Amino acid sequence: MITRLLAMPSVRVERIVSHGQVSPPGFWYDQDEGEWVLVLAGSAVLEVEGEAVAIPMGPGDCIDIPPRRRHRIAWTDPDQPTVWLAVFYAV
Repeated sequence: MITRLLAMPSVRVERIVSHGQVSPPGFWYDQDEGEWVLVLAGSAVLEVEGEAVAIPMGPGDCIDIPPRRRHRIAWTDPDQPTVWLAVFYAV
């Protein structure tokens, strides 16, 4: 579930709740905007193209993903909600 918390011309803030969802096989997010993501609750594993190791994320972990940096969600906890705060920004 995605809840838009703020929308301005150059920034958008969303609360995302995942319940075991993952990116489909072969799918990569490839966005024109940057994305800073913070895990508030739960856990997930993020894959970033070109990185040798997937990135485990839990409460308090964050990452800044530059525009056009392909990434995907490899795993989210199926037993509890994973709550993300995502800030999308124009560069």
